[in-house]
Amino acid sequence: MSARTDASIELRDVLGAPARQTAFVVRDIDASMRAWADSLDIGPWSAYTLGPPRLRNMIYRGEQSSFTFRHALVMSGGMQLELVQPVEGPSIFTDHLDAYGEGMHHLGFVVPDHAAASALLLARGFTPLQSAEGFGLDGSGQFAYFQPPAGVDTVIELIDPPKVRADPESVYPAAVHPAAVHPAAGEQQVS
Repeated sequence: MSARTDASIELRDVLGAPARQTAFVVRDIDASMRAWADSLDIGPWSAYTLGPPRLRNMIYRGEQSSFTFRHALVMSGGMQLELVQPVEGPSIFTDHLDAYGEGMHHLGFVVPDHAAASALLLARGFTPLQSAEGFGLDGSGQFAYFQPPAGVDTVIELIDPPKVRADPESVYPAAVHPAAVHPAAGEQQVS
């Protein structure tokens, strides 16, 4: 086992390990929510659409862009699961579907300082892929996706959760209690 370097300790400290989210890219989010809930008893899923005008400062592969995607969130144990369906515009989700089809896409880390965490990943050789801010009802919240250096084949997402989350557009299966699908910011759902 190799000795830890100051850089590895710093990276772990900034990422706020462990990962809090595992995400999957899908072609049909409604069918996927039903499949996960009906086949695996994982639910209820809370679904949202993110894009303009709510999202701001949208960047895709280094260029200003505009993209829209639907995502659904659920807690399973201590891990948040996310399903992501691209809707329009260029995105790493469409890229994934075109290259690999549906499947596991990224690990998400909630970070206390999004700017510092992003700067550290860039300094460590991570490649920025896509980012945006403003997905909270109050305009807060930001996310950024990075490709790690060679040897790690999954995307890493840095998440600064919103202070106030919008109500979900849909829930499957229907929840018995509102707190099950729409916890207060910072309680359960992270992205």
